[in-house]
Amino acid sequence: MNKKLRSTLILLTLLILIVAVSVAYYTFMLGKDLEEKQKKLKELSSKIVDEADLNMRLEMLQKRSLEIDSILANKRFFVYSELTPVSFFEFTNKLAQSFSAESQINVEYIDKKSEGEFQTYNYKVEGFGLFYDVFGMFRAIEKSKSLKKIRSFSIGTTVQVDKNGIPIYYTNFDFVVKSYFTNNRNFAPSKQVVDSVDKKVLYNFLFPLIRTEIPPNIYDLLDVQGARLLALLPDGAFISDNKGKTYLLSEGEEVYLGFLTKIDYKNNSVSFVLNKGGIIEKINLFLETNDSLKNKKEK
Repeated sequence: MNKKLRSTLILLTLLILIVAVSVAYYTFMLGKDLEEKQKKLKELSSKIVDEADLNMRLEMLQKRSLEIDSILANKRFFVYSELTPVSFFEFTNKLAQSFSAESQINVEYIDKKSEGEFQTYNYKVEGFGLFYDVFGMFRAIEKSKSLKKIRSFSIGTTVQVDKNGIPIYYTNFDFVVKSYFTNNRNFAPSKQVVDSVDKKVLYNFLFPLIRTEIPPNIYDLLDVQGARLLALLPDGAFISDNKGKTYLLSEGEEVYLGFLTKIDYKNNSVSFVLNKGGIIEKINLFLETNDSLKNKKEK
C-alpha cells in the first residue's frame, strides 16, 4: 500500500469518527434537551390568553389592591416602609401653624434605632406654650395614623406678665418621640395618608387653683371693694366705687374680678361673687337709708 492511499484511508477514518461522535452527541445529548424545550413550549402555548382576558385580570388585581389599601388606611395605626427623618419635622411644622403666637416648639433629630422588625427615628422635642396648644400637639402625635410614640415625658408651668399686667400661664414640655418605619410594605397603604392635626378642648389641669397674680382692672370695671350702693332703680343698681365714680349695673353684669349676681329690691341690697386668684368671695352691699347715714354722722 502506497503512502498516498494510506493517508487517504486515515483521513476517511477520522471523518467517519467525527461524524459518528457528532451524531451521537446530537442524538443523546441535545436531542433530550430539545425534547424538553419543545414540551415546555407546548405548555406555554396552551396558556396563552387573549388581550381582553389579560385586561380583565389586571382590572381585578387593581380592584383587589384598592380594597387592601382601604383596609390598611382604616386601621388605627400603620407603619410606612418609606420614611425619612424629615417627615417628622414636616409634621411638627404643620402643627405649629395652628399654635398661638406665644407658643414655641423646637425639634432635634437624635438617632435611628431598631426594634425587632421595625426601626425608629428618634427626636427630642422641647419648648413652651399655652396649655391647649401643648396638649393639642401631644394628642396629634399620639393619634397620628403613622405610628409615633412619646417617651421620657416631663411638663411644668411658668407665669409671665404681659404689657397690660395680665398673667399668662405657660406649659413647658420636654419629651422624646419615636417615629416608626419598616422595610415590610404590608403594614401601610401604598399611598401616604395625611395625618390629622385637629385639637380637642381639654381642661387645663395645670392651671393653679390659688394664684398670687391678680390681673389689673384694665377695662375700668367697678371695684366692689369700698363701693357704696346709692340707689335701686328699675333698670338696675346705682353704685359708686371708692373713688366716687358711679356705675349703673344690672344682674349678670361684669365687675372687677367677678359679677353682680343678684339685685334684691325687697331687702335693698345687691350681691357680688368675686374670684380673687382662685379664692371665691361673696360680697353684699346694702342701700344706705337715712337712719344709717344719720348714725354714720353721729359716729
